[in-house]
Amino acid sequence: MIRKTVNNVTDALAGVKDGMTFMLGGFGLCGIPENAITELVRLGVKDITCISNNAGVDDFGLGLLLHQHQIKKMVSSYVGENDEFERQMLSGELEVELTPQGTLAEKCRAAQAGFPAFYTPAGYGTEVAEGKEVREFNGKKYILEEAFEADYAFVKAWKGDAAGNLIFKGTARNFNPCMCGAAKITVAEVEELVPEGQLDPNQIHIPGIFVQRIFQGKDYEKRIEQRTVRQK
Repeated sequence: MIRKTVNNVTDALAGVKDGMTFMLGGFGLCGIPENAITELVRLGVKDITCISNNAGVDDFGLGLLLHQHQIKKMVSSYVGENDEFERQMLSGELEVELTPQGTLAEKCRAAQAGFPAFYTPAGYGTEVAEGKEVREFNGKKYILEEAFEADYAFVKAWKGDAAGNLIFKGTARNFNPCMCGAAKITVAEVEELVPEGQLDPNQIHIPGIFVQRIFQGKDYEKRIEQRTVRQK
């Protein structure tokens, strides 16, 4: 049996360097690879490109990397909830490539499947399409989008086994599955790590072939991004 386990987050991020491109799963604060992000902050890597739906909040998630000015470029579909993200983007300190959310997901899936590019109607007629090839299919215009190229994909799952098989829980399934196998190295952190054979094969969302390293995370905060309560 092939084992993908590593001892801790430090071993999991071995080889990470300045100037690399990282994919990070999650949507808002749901399903983000908290341990991997904390380790990136500790390592102090800089001039990195981050591919993620958004950048967390000011003091949590990718917001921690933004505060340390470690991110050179964000490839995202959403800027809200993070004042520092907005400030750096508007001041020109941070390069931002805004991408339609479905296109962002498909660029991950294309990389995962080994497709170099695909056509999509999303963004046609807007600045998203500037400089991109346009073709017409059945009377409708489509633009050519290229698959992502990333050095590492950092994902968070609920359960995993020593072979790298993953199960996601609820909405934490978001961008995590399509980022697995979409980079040169996929690192999965899980809340519960079990031996091979412990997971029901019918419940596995991502097979271990898409994962190179897996470790059991710790100290998950499970924050609520926005709390809204009813007036008494």
